[in-house]
Amino acid sequence: MKVDGKQMRSIWLEPDGWSVGVVDQTRLPHDFVVARITNLDEAAHAIRAMMVRGAPLIGATAAYGMALAMRSDGSDASLDHAYRTLIETRPTAINLKWALDEMRGGLRPLPPSARTDMAYARAGEIAEEDIAINQSIGRHGLALIETIRATKKPGERVNVLTHCNAGWLATVDWGTATAPIYTAHDRGLAVHVWVDETRPRNQGASLTAWELGHHGVPHTVIPDNTGGHLMQHGMVDLVIVGTDRVTATGDVCNKIGTYLKALAAHDNGVPFYVALPSPTIDFGIDDGIRQIPIEQRAAEEVTMMTGRTADGRTETVRIVPEGSPVVNYGFDVTPARLVTGLITERGVLRPDRAVLAGAFPERFNAWAL
Repeated sequence: MKVDGKQMRSIWLEPDGWSVGVVDQTRLPHDFVVARITNLDEAAHAIRAMMVRGAPLIGATAAYGMALAMRSDGSDASLDHAYRTLIETRPTAINLKWALDEMRGGLRPLPPSARTDMAYARAGEIAEEDIAINQSIGRHGLALIETIRATKKPGERVNVLTHCNAGWLATVDWGTATAPIYTAHDRGLAVHVWVDETRPRNQGASLTAWELGHHGVPHTVIPDNTGGHLMQHGMVDLVIVGTDRVTATGDVCNKIGTYLKALAAHDNGVPFYVALPSPTIDFGIDDGIRQIPIEQRAAEEVTMMTGRTADGRTETVRIVPEGSPVVNYGFDVTPARLVTGLITERGVLRPDRAVLAGAFPERFNAWAL
């Protein structure tokens, strides 16, 4: 996507051909900083510290982390150590495990001397596959926006509400939930995005608003609890969110607060769509509420807030009284019954086991084996 007219990705190989460049998302929206990753531990830290985040980008970063590990030491012991180190960084996003399994499965049969080249090649393929998938999601989601646009009066815009950041910063490029929005905008459709701030890390206010603004997409940041009110007053035409894991039966795990948006959408007859690449589907899980591990993050994400002062300094301040206990669940699960459709690279699908297995037989069969 574009940052002030310049094409940009969230992750890339540096000119030296082996180190990895990423946008440090912990510095946004006030500072645009590129970080260079040179070894396994730095890759793991980037994921754990949320310098990179979003299920598809986590997977791509982990793949490059494996490549960096093989560059340092191509042995079986190094391969296993890299896998263990990276898979422990974030427990919820299934793309992490998928990418690591892809890498380990392809590298294990090779002699150590051949693993580095193969690792970089496969990591690059995973990144390119993500871009192609998201472009397809954009095309299929565009049809939904065009259908709504056809019901509007001339000059009226299509209003999309989204939660958290499922934009190009959460993937390699284009994003999942934002891919239909960017596609519509680039084709000249009048589209406007309601951007949930998404406490406690404010990925909507800090990241989604930043990338939409720099690409030129009209948007408005709203407090997390505003979406239901907007839906009641006909100000939201559809909701599109991303996801970190989808069960075989269509339950959706996404950033905390997504479930409440789905309930509000259901109560007000607003279509609720989830955009996802197929590696996000976990065919080994049926019940999202009971089976998906929900990451609990540090209390400081809730008790502290970072922002820019009037004189340009970046400061972190405490907003919760000392001594007050904090619980910080990172995700919640939206049952399939509340999901209008899943926007995938192979079309808009009903959240149903048979439908998903039929659309992605290669992934379903690989799990079944």
